[in-house]
Amino acid sequence: MDRAEIVHRNFIDRVGSGDLPPGRPPDASLTAQAAIGLFRAQLTSRALDRTSRAMQKAGQGFYTIGSSGHEGMAGVAHALRPGDIAFLHYRDAAFQIARADQVQGQTMARDMLLSFACSSEDPISGGRHKVLGSRALMIPPQTSTIASHLPKAVGAAYAIGLARRRPPEHRLLDHDAIAMCSFGDASINHSTAQGAINTAGWTSVQSVPLPLLMVCEDNGIGISTPTPKGWIEASMRHRPGLRYFSADGLHLYQTVRVAAEAADYVRTRRKPAFLHLTMVRLYGHAGADLPTTYLPKAQVEADEANDPLLHSVRLLVEAGALTREMALQMYHDTCAEVDRIAAEVVTRPHLRSAAEVMASIVPPPRPCRPTNGPEPDARAVAFGGDLAAFDTPQPMGRLINWALTDLMLEHPDIVVMGEDVGRKGGVYGVTQKLHARFGSDRVIDTLLDEQGILGLAIGLAQNGFIPMPEIQFLAYLHNAEDQIRGEAATLPFFSNGQFTNPMVLRIAGLGYQKGFGGHFHNDNSLAVLRDIPGLILACPSNGAEAAMMLRESVRLAREEQRVVVFIEPIALYPMRDLHGAGDGGWMGLYPDPARRIPLGEVGVRGGGTDLAIVTYGNGVFLSVQAAKVLRESHGIDARIIDLRWLAPLPGDAVLTSAADCARVLIVDECRRTGGQAEALMALFAEAGRAPFARLTAEDSFIATGPAYAATLPSCDAIVAAAVALTRGKPVQNP
Repeated sequence: MDRAEIVHRNFIDRVGSGDLPPGRPPDASLTAQAAIGLFRAQLTSRALDRTSRAMQKAGQGFYTIGSSGHEGMAGVAHALRPGDIAFLHYRDAAFQIARADQVQGQTMARDMLLSFACSSEDPISGGRHKVLGSRALMIPPQTSTIASHLPKAVGAAYAIGLARRRPPEHRLLDHDAIAMCSFGDASINHSTAQGAINTAGWTSVQSVPLPLLMVCEDNGIGISTPTPKGWIEASMRHRPGLRYFSADGLHLYQTVRVAAEAADYVRTRRKPAFLHLTMVRLYGHAGADLPTTYLPKAQVEADEANDPLLHSVRLLVEAGALTREMALQMYHDTCAEVDRIAAEVVTRPHLRSAAEVMASIVPPPRPCRPTNGPEPDARAVAFGGDLAAFDTPQPMGRLINWALTDLMLEHPDIVVMGEDVGRKGGVYGVTQKLHARFGSDRVIDTLLDEQGILGLAIGLAQNGFIPMPEIQFLAYLHNAEDQIRGEAATLPFFSNGQFTNPMVLRIAGLGYQKGFGGHFHNDNSLAVLRDIPGLILACPSNGAEAAMMLRESVRLAREEQRVVVFIEPIALYPMRDLHGAGDGGWMGLYPDPARRIPLGEVGVRGGGTDLAIVTYGNGVFLSVQAAKVLRESHGIDARIIDLRWLAPLPGDAVLTSAADCARVLIVDECRRTGGQAEALMALFAEAGRAPFARLTAEDSFIATGPAYAATLPSCDAIVAAAVALTRGKPVQNP
């Protein structure tokens, strides 16, 4: 007999005989009606676990993690409001069921069974995943929740406070709402969790409003690894800026009372709190996991004897709300009802085609108030003396700064955040003066934590802001890339477009810095971003185009709810000259604020037909230099095609732009393995286009000092590759 059946029989036998576990008596925190309602939510959660296991065995359901042992979370839901955004642990079915009881017309058993069956009628994910979540209940779906949802919960809490001061157009959360996130005791050890907890405390001690309730569901084990007794309390009770609460999660009344105290503290003080609930885990970790294979049988049986449903029966009987017979009948009736619904649900349709699965990767557009550009008077005040320089060519860094200023003037919902972006103006001065122009509400100096920066952005986006986070260097993204891959980009996919977190993530990246760097400050790999479904990857090559592409990126985030990553080539920030010292050939005029470069539009320099050089970023700068040498010294008339948008790859535009060229040379400053050249080579091959070749960076990290560019394409290397290609010789990396 499996453990689920043992727990089932134990409940029936012990309630029937009156063999209920001892414990503290009920208090006055619940009326009889409320207590019965929460008990019914607990029963529904348990019945769903049992039924989902049966569905899996019958091949009618799929991978799931049960909530048995964590039914006390129904009490936490009771202590919160339905408008309090909740980022839930995967064992929180009872929370979602209890919250549904607070909202008229919402029931959860059928909805959750549709999710277990991966039916296309599942109202949250549309059949894409078994997730907890509901738009009507303000529960965004989580797919992993091994702490990765904590940074965005911190961001959502901050967004509630910010929206009270600066309400965004697409505000989602009530002004007096709080954010709640829940997680297991094992997850708290994850660096992501520790970073989020630290950020919450760091923010709180500065008296910045952060209405966040963090709920740790401590069942004493993470899959098979025990949590040391007392570890959670010892590590969390005295954290600066964080109020600690604790309760017995098996005691429904105590859970409600303490959770209500914690929620009231967060809501009235606008400060974060940590609610520590002790619980048990029944059935093992997930699916067919057998706890007796790695835990002593006596320990497993002790947890089963401590079943929270047995505790709830005792409490309701002692409170005079139910008799044992009534509780047992409720259990049988709930199980039968869930089984009845499941029998119907397993007949419902599923996703079948790739198009159906992919339909929610790109979120739906949303209506936005029209704008007519920044107000002239506001521009005059914001720019001050900079206005006089608009008629003078400028380098990329300054033109991006001006574009940011105009965008923030036009869209009050834009918030910039990152390390040193405020008074310092960023490592390269790109955000200089923004803090003075727009204040600390809209230009936020964050602590040194890339996960925290991106979590803040995700949370702000979920409450209607347009976040523009900055990561100082591309290599630093790897500390936090899952916040983009596993959180931001997946939210519309797993919520069927009902929840979104649009943003424009600016990253200083790529190579060619002469006096600063090594591989941490010069990273020429974009592979981690290129394959994220739905993500837009942009990379300008000069200042004027950077300004116009940045405007398009904001439009994509604001109107189309997209996640855009905007890679800014560090080496081109200050670049002034092109062919010789003092020629000013790589500077440009600041384009009119109304001008944009649409997504997918490539840039074309020159009309030569001997050779098309397909490139981007620093490669454009080098290729323009090389084209001059090719024309003057080798009689080769080249055309340069600037990709601009690296993902999704503008394949049709590239093929059209190169169609009348005799040969194609791909110049990719990223590494040979995983670089853009791989996709471009496939594009030309599949189109039957020949001859073509590639010149790439080596599969190497970047050195500091005189060898800073030794592994990267150069003007000379491009010339040599172009000459070889036109003469029918193989192209090799130098």
